[in-house]
Amino acid sequence: MSRMHRDRVKGRRPSFQRVVQLLAAAAFNGYAAGFRRGRIFTGASKGICVPVLNCYSCPGALGACPIGSLQAMLGGGRFPFYVLGLLTLFGVALGRLVCGLLCPFGLVQDLLHKIPVPKFRVPRAVDRPARWLKYAVLAVMVVLLPAFAVGEGGITLPYFCKYICPAGTLEGGIPLLLANPSLQQAVGLLFGWKTLVLLAILAASCAVHRPFCKYLCPLGAFYSLFNRFSFYQMRLDKERCVGCGKCERSCPMGVEVTDHINSPECIRCGKCRSVCPAGAISSGFRCGAAEGGSTERT
Repeated sequence: MSRMHRDRVKGRRPSFQRVVQLLAAAAFNGYAAGFRRGRIFTGASKGICVPVLNCYSCPGALGACPIGSLQAMLGGGRFPFYVLGLLTLFGVALGRLVCGLLCPFGLVQDLLHKIPVPKFRVPRAVDRPARWLKYAVLAVMVVLLPAFAVGEGGITLPYFCKYICPAGTLEGGIPLLLANPSLQQAVGLLFGWKTLVLLAILAASCAVHRPFCKYLCPLGAFYSLFNRFSFYQMRLDKERCVGCGKCERSCPMGVEVTDHINSPECIRCGKCRSVCPAGAISSGFRCGAAEGGSTERT
């Protein structure tokens, strides 16, 4: 086999990131009968939150979405000890590695970005302020409104799930609608709005890498708070770095790798590490400060 042919074969192999993403999506949505029957799974595991944005109403979902659970508990007047504890555990251990490796909607955006259409880089003057939107979504739509905007009968709405969440529309709303003709008769303006939001994000994903993760995802906002001190860290050996800039050009999240490799925006996808010609970038579980110290390679 020629070297050129070997390189082509290697280029067709799915990356470690893609394999883990696919396995995670299958694991979190493994109830295949649900898609066939158009019914959601109601077993005991549905009371356990998965660590990613994954719609409770998806016919295949085997666990609960942490954002949906957080809103439900706040809306019911209960403090979400379990949900916050679980999210904090994953945040401290992994940071936004959860976003890069485990999130099914992150996988959808990654695959759409592979479509050969012109790519667009959001101007820095727009991009940087827009990154704060996801924190506003987390604070207002996920926490404050469900906790304090009490509706009729003392019930509060899951505002993020109801009005924004594209994962819910893609994983839950559309499959259930297609499998249940009776639901099709009940489609109204709200579903039309949610479909419009979904289509806008899917279309944007073709040209801009992970727009939902960058600008709107409340779960990504929560995990980003732990990136600089989580046990899993990226590390740049500045003595080996040759300053070629390939790492920053390859980063899907626009991280300034040579200055802030453990930026809150880093999803630990490993693309910077894979393109570094000097092998200056490593990752793994370690103790110590985020930007220095020894690293235990995974």
